[in-house]
Amino acid sequence: MNTIPEISLPDHPAVIVGVRRIYWLRTNGAPESLDREDAVARLTGGACPFVCHARLMERRLAIEPFMAFDILELYAFVRPARFTIPTPKGISESLGLTLPGSIDAEATALLKIAKGLLGELALLAVQQPERALRLAELALSMKCAGWTWGTLVFDVLGAPNVPDTFSEIPRVWLQLPEWEDENDIVFPGHNAVDGKAARIRLEEILGPASENRAGQHDYVETCVNAFAPRNRYEVPNMVLAEAGTGIGKTLGYIAPASLWAERNGGAVWISTYTRNLQRQLDAELSRLFPMPAEKKARVVIRKGRENYICLLNLADASARTVLTNKDTIVLSLIARWVLETRDGDMVGGDFPAWLIDIFGMRLTIGLTDTRGECIYSACEHYRRCFVEHTVRRSKQADLVVANHALVMVQAARGGGEEGVLPTRYVFDEGHQIFDAADNAFAAHLSGREAADLRRWIIGAEKSARHRARGLRARALDIVVHNEEAAHNLEQVLIAARFLPTSGWIDRVANGNVIGSTETFLAFLRQQVFARDPNADTAYSLETETMPFVPGLLNAANELGVDLIKLEKPLYTLANSFAKILDKEAADLDTGNRTRIEGFIRGIEQRALQPISAWKEMLACLKNDPPTEFVDWFGVERVNTLESDVGYRRHWLDPTRHLAEVVYTPAHGVLITSATLRDSAEGDQEAAWRNAGHRTGTNHLTSSTMKASHLSPFDYSAQTRVLIITDVKRENIDQVSAAYRELFLASGGGALGLFTAIHRLRAVYERIADELEDSGLSVLAQHVDVMDTGTLIDIFRAEDDTCLLGTDAVRDGIDIPGKSLRLIIFDRVPWPRPTILHKARKSAFGGQAYDEALVRLKLKQAYGRLLRRKSDRGIFVLLDRAVPSRLATAFPNNVEVMRIGLADAVNQVRNFLSEYD
Repeated sequence: MNTIPEISLPDHPAVIVGVRRIYWLRTNGAPESLDREDAVARLTGGACPFVCHARLMERRLAIEPFMAFDILELYAFVRPARFTIPTPKGISESLGLTLPGSIDAEATALLKIAKGLLGELALLAVQQPERALRLAELALSMKCAGWTWGTLVFDVLGAPNVPDTFSEIPRVWLQLPEWEDENDIVFPGHNAVDGKAARIRLEEILGPASENRAGQHDYVETCVNAFAPRNRYEVPNMVLAEAGTGIGKTLGYIAPASLWAERNGGAVWISTYTRNLQRQLDAELSRLFPMPAEKKARVVIRKGRENYICLLNLADASARTVLTNKDTIVLSLIARWVLETRDGDMVGGDFPAWLIDIFGMRLTIGLTDTRGECIYSACEHYRRCFVEHTVRRSKQADLVVANHALVMVQAARGGGEEGVLPTRYVFDEGHQIFDAADNAFAAHLSGREAADLRRWIIGAEKSARHRARGLRARALDIVVHNEEAAHNLEQVLIAARFLPTSGWIDRVANGNVIGSTETFLAFLRQQVFARDPNADTAYSLETETMPFVPGLLNAANELGVDLIKLEKPLYTLANSFAKILDKEAADLDTGNRTRIEGFIRGIEQRALQPISAWKEMLACLKNDPPTEFVDWFGVERVNTLESDVGYRRHWLDPTRHLAEVVYTPAHGVLITSATLRDSAEGDQEAAWRNAGHRTGTNHLTSSTMKASHLSPFDYSAQTRVLIITDVKRENIDQVSAAYRELFLASGGGALGLFTAIHRLRAVYERIADELEDSGLSVLAQHVDVMDTGTLIDIFRAEDDTCLLGTDAVRDGIDIPGKSLRLIIFDRVPWPRPTILHKARKSAFGGQAYDEALVRLKLKQAYGRLLRRKSDRGIFVLLDRAVPSRLATAFPNNVEVMRIGLADAVNQVRNFLSEYD
């Protein structure tokens, strides 16, 4: 009988770096508390310690990268595609170890985690030796590249038959299953779903032990109306359902949606705005389909191609003749994940976002197909492709979960890769529909967009680090035997040379432009800097399109001419491909037919559609712009560096187009949220009318069913709303002190929201040390080297943590229990007076429009405090200039108290001390 060997670790220290304190634990010694200078000296002197997130430590200590045994890298190798919180406490919980209760205990936990993970590999070597052998091949490639864990991992896996000379990255993609062709799409039936059956389905999902929630049953009765048969062409069954927090709306709409799919053989597309809700839906759907195989067949999380790893990108990157050691290590970890991932989703799926923080974007999410360069069946990995797997599964699924952007864009294009538009939609997070449509239907004639189009057409021209295959590389084997197509392709490549190439942003800034696009952008940039009063700041800039600076209109005319010259051969190339489909129909196999159809679709969507929009925009510069659009020129800047320059066009009311391309063709649409209506409107009809404006239902000729289901929570007993009257919001020291004292009073579980990044950073610098000294951890967006989703995951898991973030963070927050018990806004979140916003404010009601937007933001943020009946929470505004008319954002029975900071601290301490 095989025995698992004892796991021993090398004699290296374990180190935890806080905001101010650094704990250094030797494997056979007592922990030391070091100051920053001593810690830096040891780390840069070759100590090679055990750590958790070395990149974060480097940022906090402001030092260059150092050698370390990073626990996160080992976790990514041993447990790929398995979620964990990337902290010592989080990983300890994932491994079933005792949770560290203090920062010094976390150092000890690092050593236990290392032994636990290596022990899992040792067990694998005993129980599944063939699988361990495959992992040993990966480990050897990493060992040869200098991975600090390499020798330990390779030795534990025990693979004596792997030759020492073996060091290339194994071609793991060859081990992936191939997809099979599915039956043709069958259009769904028209059988209704009745309320009684939907309630029974809900009870089956919840189980016999669940509490009877009358409000949830009533909500289900509302939802079934979106699944009734359509009675008139282009007149969908529209339902607006506001469901207060605690109703249970997710399962409330899943019940009738799943029934309709079963009865009619079609799919219901459930659309969300945030990744967090997609994850929540994924978990809830496991209650409907508890067997993994059945769930995989009937539920699909559907995203755009740019979210999934491209196996050709991975293979190309791994096969490069010159790879740095770091490249080999990260590519091996990606290969390890590819073997275990559920669906290849690198953005919000089971790929650990903290690996991006550690290794950067280039060889992590940079391996996705971000520029539409897929070569379909010409790719040797086509039948193993994660995207193709997902598309085929979604054709047969009952429920498809997607985001608002994908749903809207696919509808605007007349259908996605599934080949047909859904007939039934559920839009959860319906309060975000306006913003989602605003982004989905906008047109940007910018340097970044134009350069992307050039890369898509011509391909990479200088850098060998990017695959970026152009049209010639992708279509060569098809056009080589078709003289007409080959000629048209060459004409496209020649005509595209006026588009900007690499280095365009520097040339536009210094005037050394190449081609008509860069010339136009240079004049545009000149106009922006001449007109925007914030030109000498670090912020992005904008100005109206007219009046023009001298030379701009002529440059626009020349660019328009070049766009026409490119558009013509693109049309003829698409027609050439269409002729091949027609004339060679008898000889084309399915793979090549799919490829050619993909080329035609790509030319239309990636090139002809944006070119058409750009031509129209440039033509409008000679005349007054259409009243349904808002146009402006802008320069985007990130940390003072320019990142894009362009001509922007947005719909004044993007929901008009949404109603036309998404709602009207559908048979039934349910739009739901806890915050559809503005509470200020005492006239309920007016409140629903404004909700219809924000969701686009007012643009339909048919009537919309509207229903409101009140939250079962007792907000007056479970929450408090405080407005601080003696803190000057312009004084950053006073604001910082307020945050510090309120966070201390709550004992953690506090979310600080800011309307400006520079104020967030200033407050963090002033309070982080003192909070850490008091035993509270502080996380900060735009400060910590972690993506926002990871920060929220840590915040959710640890109830003594505080998180600082921008106003947008509230969209991703769904945290029940003590981990979120205090929310603080640094000031009233008034909309920024951009050109686009000022146009909408003028069109949609002036100051009343601004106040409605603010109330909805406050209402949404406040609603995050209570997710369960046992929750308690306090909402604080550090802005004494809050108009009383904004107080209607909160429930009628909740008193809004205007008090001083000292009284507020006592209120927070006393109220939250009663938390059960």
